[in-house]
Amino acid sequence: MSENTYPSVNDLTLEEKASLTSGGDAWHLQGVEAKGIPGYMITDGPHGLRKSNSATTGEVDLNNSVPATCFPPAAGLSSSWNPELIHQVGEAMAEECIQEKVAVILGPGVNIKRNPLGGRCFEYWSEDPYLAGHEAVGIVAGVQSKGVGTSLKHFAANSQETDRLRISANISQRALREIYFPAFEHIVKEAQPWTIMCAYNCINGVHAAQDRWLLTDVLRDEWGFQGIVMSDWGADHDRVASLNAGLNLEMPPSYTDDQIVYAARDGRIQPAQLDRMAQGMIDLVSKTRAAMSVENYRFDIEAHDEVAHQAAVESMVLLKNDDAILPVAGDAKVTVIGEFARTPRYQGGGSSHITPTKMTSFLDALTERGVDAKFAPGFTLDLEPADPALEAEAVEAAKGADVVLMFLGLPEAAESEGFDRETLDMPAKQIALLEAVAAENKNVVVVLSNGSVVTVAPWAKNAKGILESWLLGQSGGPALADVLFGKVSPSGKLAQTIPFDINDDPSTINWPGEEGHVDYGEGVFVGYRYYDTYNKAVDYPFGFGLSYATFEVSDVKAVKTGACTATVSAVVKNTSNVDAAETVQVYVAPGKADVARPKHELKGFKKVFLKAGESAEVSFDLDDRAFAYWSEKFNDWHVESGEYAIEVGTSSRDIAGSAVVELDGDGKAQQLTEWSNFMEWRKDPLGSQVLEKLRAEGEAGRMPIVPDNDMTRLFLDSMPINNMSVLMGADGKQVFEYMLAEYAELTK
Repeated sequence: MSENTYPSVNDLTLEEKASLTSGGDAWHLQGVEAKGIPGYMITDGPHGLRKSNSATTGEVDLNNSVPATCFPPAAGLSSSWNPELIHQVGEAMAEECIQEKVAVILGPGVNIKRNPLGGRCFEYWSEDPYLAGHEAVGIVAGVQSKGVGTSLKHFAANSQETDRLRISANISQRALREIYFPAFEHIVKEAQPWTIMCAYNCINGVHAAQDRWLLTDVLRDEWGFQGIVMSDWGADHDRVASLNAGLNLEMPPSYTDDQIVYAARDGRIQPAQLDRMAQGMIDLVSKTRAAMSVENYRFDIEAHDEVAHQAAVESMVLLKNDDAILPVAGDAKVTVIGEFARTPRYQGGGSSHITPTKMTSFLDALTERGVDAKFAPGFTLDLEPADPALEAEAVEAAKGADVVLMFLGLPEAAESEGFDRETLDMPAKQIALLEAVAAENKNVVVVLSNGSVVTVAPWAKNAKGILESWLLGQSGGPALADVLFGKVSPSGKLAQTIPFDINDDPSTINWPGEEGHVDYGEGVFVGYRYYDTYNKAVDYPFGFGLSYATFEVSDVKAVKTGACTATVSAVVKNTSNVDAAETVQVYVAPGKADVARPKHELKGFKKVFLKAGESAEVSFDLDDRAFAYWSEKFNDWHVESGEYAIEVGTSSRDIAGSAVVELDGDGKAQQLTEWSNFMEWRKDPLGSQVLEKLRAEGEAGRMPIVPDNDMTRLFLDSMPINNMSVLMGADGKQVFEYMLAEYAELTK
């Protein structure tokens, strides 16, 4: 080995190659010491580094980790709609990995929030694959820009915790391609994550870790993925089958490397496949070598805390602000109620649980800023019944206040990795307390802490203001103070629809499955794609978020730039006296289509910071994928010819303007056969020529005349041509054979 390179697989024994395809322990790659290949550390980190203090011994300890910056989890960060900010978070995470000698940080997780009860919704980005991919790519690009690897996860369709280790997600090809794959696909093509983690679950009956179609045909051959695929911890159940499918790395080790050796010797694993999988591991170690060779590096704790602070500010979504109750006036008498204000829930539970470098609660932030406010905890952060004494104290504290800030939400016992929620509701004792406080003081602002949406409508009448703060990471306290007291305007937008009731969600009828499988029966109609298409009332729509400023979006224009591409532009103006940001959102609405398509789909967004009275023009280039659907008929993406409306707005239901483009389509046509119906023959360019010739031959008396009236067409249009004898007797057989012969001549 030279000073700058590691050996290739050609320099390794069979046993050494096999060893590279399994971890050294729960948190380390398995090195080949004799050949100078190190066993670098890999560890958790969707929203910050979770390096266990016992990681050097290879043990799994989720509650004892080295201090690291806890950034807002994806539930909050996704609401920023700010890829540049997310890239900064990624860079900071990488610097902490360099200090702690971690070569790969395990994240981000871009599984779709199929149902808001999903236990890991706090860790995932959105119900929309475009938004998820175009935001989370910032983590991947940011981390890897510093020479540290990421692990995009969990590939694929890991959208629930119930029976997650073995359940089969039964999904149509179209739903996979349009909903559950695109975030992964975009990030692979744009940022090439150095690793991808496959999911626990099966997809259509095949374990993800053993699915060659998933890991090789789609991921590597179609998308061009160049990195390695590792298993989720314990997701590899058959070393030989998984390696053949395209799994480079089993984690943690099952100490069965001999299975790979035996399979390679008896031909169950081809030498070239083992070489590919092992070489991928050498390449990964090589990529991380420079960063892992940096000695005595120390990241800037305060600078990273400030990144976390800004990320928290932009994560909040203002849902309601009646009577402009926010921002709180500087001289207002303030009462703060709710244990979350003193003991914040700033992250989710499970494998992503971080020990923060510092922790500043909202009450801490008020003290630091010299704000004198009454405080009453009101309730305990558990699922136990209400404490009457705490309730009475809170109601008393609310008396006479100019504004009451009530911190409500879900305790950690209500949502975490490992289980799915059973209800969208917050604990009843919190709702009862809100009602009691509101009866005493009408000027209530509710600040929510939760990793996925909660029902709002049943209690919203008791609050003039509602701020959805999600889980804000370690600097959430100061960020909340900035927003609530008007130092900065809230700018977050919902990455997840807030329904009135869980039974309104289209996936609920099949949630969470039965007898080892879950049917994704809603197909592509996930989240707003369902609600908006079927005019289902929602509490707050996808993309929604208020500001202390007001904005106007106007002058929407769209121009066709190619057969299947277009450009759209609009002007956004800050019409207030408050400096703030607005997120302009672009949705594509297809016209009449051959398949059931959503009313519209997000295909572009841009967050624009504008000073009071300032305006700016924004533009978006829409490629062919913006207009395409996955055709199971063609087994490919397909853009139909016709009209497409391009909508520009500030949420999926607040559309400021639209423009129509007429696209040529991609010209795809299916091969006609005896099973194609008469309508398909008429619509096909070559098929229509055959029918025109058939008509002419019939008029000349050389062929039977095909009946052509309204009643006959009802049958003919849907009838495969090999069944025409039903209508025409023996003449039908003659017509059918003529059509096939003529078509064969045209397609020679």
